[in-house]
Amino acid sequence: MLQSLDIRDFVIVDHLELELGSGFTVLTGETGAGKSILLDALALAMGERADISQIREGCSRAEISAYFSVSDHLLTSVSTLLETYDFPIEQEGRSVLLKRTIDQSGRTKAFVNGSAATLSQLKEIGEHLVNIHGQHQHQLLLKPGAQRDLLDSHANLSQQVNKVSATYRDWQVIEKQIQLAKTAGLNLVKEKEQLEWQLEELNVLAPILDEWDDLQLEHSRLSNAASLIEGSQELVQLLSESENSILDQLAKSQGLLDDLSEMDISLNEAKEGLDSAHIHLSEATHTINRYLQKLDLDPERLSELEERVQGYYRCSKKFHCSPDELPTKWAELKNQLFNLNAAQDIESLLKDSKSKESTYLKLAHDLSKARQQAALKFSSAITDSMQTLAMSGGKFEVELLALDKPGPHGLEQIDFLVAGHPGVKPRPISKVASGGELARISLAIAVIASKSSATPTLIFDEVDSGIGGAVAQTVGALLKQLGQSHQVLCVTHLPQVAAQGDHQWRVQKSLIDGKTISKIEVLGRSERVDEIARMLGGVEMTPTTLRHARELLDI
Repeated sequence: MLQSLDIRDFVIVDHLELELGSGFTVLTGETGAGKSILLDALALAMGERADISQIREGCSRAEISAYFSVSDHLLTSVSTLLETYDFPIEQEGRSVLLKRTIDQSGRTKAFVNGSAATLSQLKEIGEHLVNIHGQHQHQLLLKPGAQRDLLDSHANLSQQVNKVSATYRDWQVIEKQIQLAKTAGLNLVKEKEQLEWQLEELNVLAPILDEWDDLQLEHSRLSNAASLIEGSQELVQLLSESENSILDQLAKSQGLLDDLSEMDISLNEAKEGLDSAHIHLSEATHTINRYLQKLDLDPERLSELEERVQGYYRCSKKFHCSPDELPTKWAELKNQLFNLNAAQDIESLLKDSKSKESTYLKLAHDLSKARQQAALKFSSAITDSMQTLAMSGGKFEVELLALDKPGPHGLEQIDFLVAGHPGVKPRPISKVASGGELARISLAIAVIASKSSATPTLIFDEVDSGIGGAVAQTVGALLKQLGQSHQVLCVTHLPQVAAQGDHQWRVQKSLIDGKTISKIEVLGRSERVDEIARMLGGVEMTPTTLRHARELLDI
C-alpha cells in the first residue's frame, strides 16, 4: 500500500508531503488545479518517461519519493525482486522506497531503498505495487492486441503467454536457418571456404586474450638484455664496488657530519638526511644486484618472441585491427564458421525445428484452453456490469478467432464484441460502441480486472468522464466496494463519485510571489459538504446544493 508521497518542484507543486490511508480516497478540485499532476508524479517515481518541462519553473530539479508498505501476499515476490537486483531490504522486505529525480540537463536518477537503480528495475518493482488507469484508457480497446492483453492480464495468463512467445521465437530462429541453408547453397560454400582460409593463419597463431602486452614487455627486455646487463653492472660499480664508490663517499660524509653534529645539534637535520640517503642507496644497490642475477641472455627465447610478435603484426594487418584485438577477432570468425556448418546440417535443423514446433503447439493449445475459460467468466462479469452502467439489456462477449498460422501470442486473435441494446447481435467493439459506451465498458473492465489483481494500490484518473447521474453514483459505489479490498485513489469531477469516498482531498492552486502553486487539503465533514456542493452547482453554494451535498454524503 502507498503510505506516503513526497513531491518537490514538480510542474506547479513546490513541496507536498502526503500521508495516505486504506480504502477509497477521492481527489477533487477545479480543472487545472493539479489533480492529475499528483498521479503523473507517482508514475514518474515508478519509471515512466521524464521531461525537463516537468521541473517547476525557476528550479534546478524535481524530486519524487513514494514509500510503500508491502502486504503479506506480495512479500515473497517483492523481496525476491529486491534480492535479485541487490537492493537493500528494509524491515524484512515490508517496505519499499522508490525515488526519482530530474535535473535541467534532462538527466534522471532512480533509486530503490536508497540504492541507484535503472528505470526498468524501478518500473518492474512499481508494477507490483501500483496500477494506474488513465483517463484515456478506453482508447486502448481500439488498438490491435490490447484486447488480447486485457484478457490475459485479467486471467493472470502472463507467464503462459511469455512461455509461448519465447518458444515461438526459438522455433522461428531455427526456421530461418533452414531457409538460409536451402536457398544460400553455393554462397554458403564459398563463404565457408573464405572463413576457413581466414582462420588458417589465426589458428596457427592462436592469439591469447591479454597476451600482446606481455609479449611486448618480455620482447623489449630480452632484445635489450646486453645493454641492461652492461648498464646495471656499471651502476653497481659506481654505487658500491669501485674505489671511492658513492656509498664509500657517503659513509665518509656521514662520519664527518656525526662529529660536527656533536658540536652543534643544529646539524642533526642534515645528518638525518645523509642517513636516509645511505639507506635508499643501499636498497637500490641490492635491487640492482638481484635484477642482475635474474637477467640473462636467452637468444632462443628472443627468437621465439620475435616470431610470435611478427605473427601478431601480420594477422593484425590482414584483418585490419590492432594486435590486442586478434583474440576477439579469432573467436568471432570461429563462431561464424560454426554457425555456417550448423546451417548446412539441414537434417539436424529440421529435427530441431520439429521439436520446437511440438513444444510451441502444446503450450499454445494450453493457453487457448485457459483463454476460453477466462473469456466466458470475463464476458459474464462485464455483461452484468453493463446493466448498471446505463447499458441495460446490453451484452459483452469475448470471441477467440483462430489465426491462419501460429503467432508469437498464440493460436487465436481476441476480439471484444458488444451489443448496446437487447435483441442486437454483438459486433466488434471498435465498430459499434460510442465514445461514452467505450468509456463505461473500459471502466467496467478496469474495476473487474482490479478485483482479481494482486496489486494493492489502484489509481483511477478521471476514468468516470463521459458519465453522470445514476451511472455516476453506480461508478462511485463500484470504486467504494473495490476500496474494501484495495487502496483506491480516484481523480474525479463527479460529485456522485466523490461522495462515495472514504476520504476526500481538495486540490487547489494559488498565486504566491507571482508563481502558481498547487496545494492539497484533507477535508473534514463540513469541508466535504462545501466541496460536493461546489461540484454540484459551481462557485456559489445555495441551500439547495448544500442540502443535495448532505444527501449524497448521507449526513
